[in-house]
Amino acid sequence: MNKAKITEIFSSIQGEGLYVGQAQTFVRFHGCNINCGFCDEARKNQFREYSAQELIEAIVRENNKVVSLTGGEPLLYSSFLKEVLPRLKESGFVIYLETNGTLKNKLLEIIDFLDIISMDIKLPSSTGIRAYWKAHADFLKEAVRKKVFVKSVITDKTSISDIKRAVSIIKGVDRGIFFILQPATINNKIQKINSAGRFLDMANSALNNVRLIPQVHRILGLR
Repeated sequence: MNKAKITEIFSSIQGEGLYVGQAQTFVRFHGCNINCGFCDEARKNQFREYSAQELIEAIVRENNKVVSLTGGEPLLYSSFLKEVLPRLKESGFVIYLETNGTLKNKLLEIIDFLDIISMDIKLPSSTGIRAYWKAHADFLKEAVRKKVFVKSVITDKTSISDIKRAVSIIKGVDRGIFFILQPATINNKIQKINSAGRFLDMANSALNNVRLIPQVHRILGLR
């Protein structure tokens, strides 16, 4: 029997990206295949193992029809999700995936059961780790089959060259895809990004839909 390590299950509003303010049930999966410097998965070693049936029952109890799979990286549990997602879809749930956008083959295992994909493009100048440009480009070419938008976290170290590279990836697939620039939250404080205006101007020169949106749930003091 497949089981998944889940850090927490809770209901709140979506605080990031295009669906800000929407009530959702969040299922936070434990673990990730990369390690960003600004990662907000605070309880890395605290989790509970759920069977597919246990997770479905926990989601139903939350009484929201939109389920956000977040983490960590949910696609690490693609085999487990192949058991869970068809049953949730049969019950009328909307499935929203938050992902770091590097695991294309894992995405393909479950993409038919997804409705919305919030895909990160990890900027190496922001994350402090290596670049994943090719993985991101390959991922987005598949993710565009669903409702997808792209999000990149920006910090005071983010370079304009990284923004240009992310914009190029999006434009190469569809310049109409929404691109969200999200100021980092560090120590529960949203960072002031002096170059944000420059980043916006650059992105807007090549893409149709660019937004600067911080983590709204942090502003409101919500989970």
